[in-house]
Amino acid sequence: MAEDLLVSDATEVGAGGGRAKRVHRTAKKKRWIVEATLLPGASIARVARENGVNANQVFQWRYEHRKGVGWAAGESRTKLLPVTVTSEPRSVMVPEVSPVLASPGSIHIELPGRALVSVESGVDPTLVLAVLGSLLR
Repeated sequence: MAEDLLVSDATEVGAGGGRAKRVHRTAKKKRWIVEATLLPGASIARVARENGVNANQVFQWRYEHRKGVGWAAGESRTKLLPVTVTSEPRSVMVPEVSPVLASPGSIHIELPGRALVSVESGVDPTLVLAVLGSLLR
């Protein structure tokens, strides 16, 4: 592909006296590396090292990704959707809410040697989970 022939698309790998080998990466692989650097707490240097790429190359790929140029020029970009703003409606329909009839009663939970928990009807389920969670640890 012509997009794989850009100068910024190749990285030299190797050290020392011999001729360095150029590694060509696909746009998909470059995007994956760039997106890995965008994660919270990610280190560009670490991501580059783990993928055998010079960190300066990754910075260049990030720039191209952000600007949509080079290898990233052909990528589909997020597009805005048309929005129509209208005036507020004259009346708002509110659904009818019927009260939930709680049946009277309670549940007793015994944790031998630890606790006896009584749960009355109407108690907040989140509270029950929190209490039981702390007792079962």
